Amino acid sequence: MLKFAIPAVAALGLVAAAAQSQATNSEAQIGAGPMAWHLSHEGDMAKLAYGVANSDQLALMITCEPGQSEAVLYGDAKPAGPRLQQASLTTAIDPLDGGLADEIRMPLDDPALETLSRRGRMAVEGEGGAYELRADRDERRLIGQFFSYCGTANA
Repeated sequence: MLKFAIPAVAALGLVAAAAQSQATNSEAQIGAGPMAWHLSHEGDMAKLAYGVANSDQLALMITCEPGQSEAVLYGDAKPAGPRLQQASLTTAIDPLDGGLADEIRMPLDDPALETLSRRGRMAVEGEGGAYELRADRDERRLIGQFFSYCGTANA
């Protein structure tokens, strides 16, 4: 019986240690940073993303180029409301990882984008249900810069 008990106890100890280290890693990933609005540029394209800074964790990304009348939205969170059905919904290459992603093309004067631009808020729907993305004062400045850039013909 002792032959079976010692290996069983050792195996349980290894499983417990592995579970504890995995839980520690999960906490580190969750605590990586708060979700917030971030602005970046890639060539002529401006990218406004709501997610964790310097990571692949994002709920929504909006891209545009100067002088274009539309923005392109990617991510798990989609603008809430019936107007989404009227927007162009296609499958494209995800700019984050090169995989397939749902792409939504929306006019820059769409009410959801105007509310984000003017009030720093966007009602969205995702796997977790409906919620609102909000921007603080500094983030609203970034959002304003994004929409100013998108609306210019010569940036």
